[in-house]
Amino acid sequence: MTANDSEDPNDAVQYHIELAEGDIDGPVLLPGDPDRVDVIADCWDSFEAVARHREYRTLRGRYEDEPLAVTSTGIGSPSAAIAVEELARIGTETFIRVGSCGAIQPEVSVGDLVITTGAVRQEGTSSEYVREEYPATAHDEVVTALVTAAERLGYDYHVGVTCSTDSFYAGQSRPGFDGFRADGAAERLNALQDAGVLNFEMEASAILTLAGLYGLRAGAVCTVYANRITGEFRTEGETRAAETASLAAAVLAEMDRVKRNAGADRWHAGLSI
Repeated sequence: MTANDSEDPNDAVQYHIELAEGDIDGPVLLPGDPDRVDVIADCWDSFEAVARHREYRTLRGRYEDEPLAVTSTGIGSPSAAIAVEELARIGTETFIRVGSCGAIQPEVSVGDLVITTGAVRQEGTSSEYVREEYPATAHDEVVTALVTAAERLGYDYHVGVTCSTDSFYAGQSRPGFDGFRADGAAERLNALQDAGVLNFEMEASAILTLAGLYGLRAGAVCTVYANRITGEFRTEGETRAAETASLAAAVLAEMDRVKRNAGADRWHAGLSI
């Protein structure tokens, strides 16, 4: 595989991720931080580097003898949407965001996992694809696989709605430089809390929206680094999301085999894995 100097989406090698069809196989895990690629791959049985260009760093490997890959997306929905677009064009059908987040509910502790069922689209990228009323929902099979993985690994987790923002500071109702406060920041945070939203992060809603539009599977699992209610902040538990997503990819492979054997189009509670 060689670097691609063209940005034609029909080219074999995709412009940003520098991957072509056949370079990777299985679900793709999507961390933001390129350094988190190593944390994720260290959970696997084996892995090898495939490509690196800008913020997009890709490794492929195997976990529980199932193929999977990881591609970093950088911070925010614009670059995450590029990754989903180009990975979809080379045949990826399942995406799992693996990240960190800030909790906005008191019962969600630092180090816990948040498994996203849907996301508030408080970012601008997805609105360039579809009207704002279109829901950013996680695929039910991916949610089931993530819950199954968290249960098997014994990790504390919460399942619910995420809010994805374009700004780490103003968009998440944090003070900016020199104490700047965005207009309506406190009210926006209170409204999200009253609605039961669990956490803030910056990529899930775009990933889920694009996957929904394109008929693909996507979900998200994030480790809680901060709780905005208690004031706690600790960068711990990073491997929990990595392990949970990796195991979920293997669970999805088993679910897919069960579906095929049963002649079912979707996995459901009447099937066993």
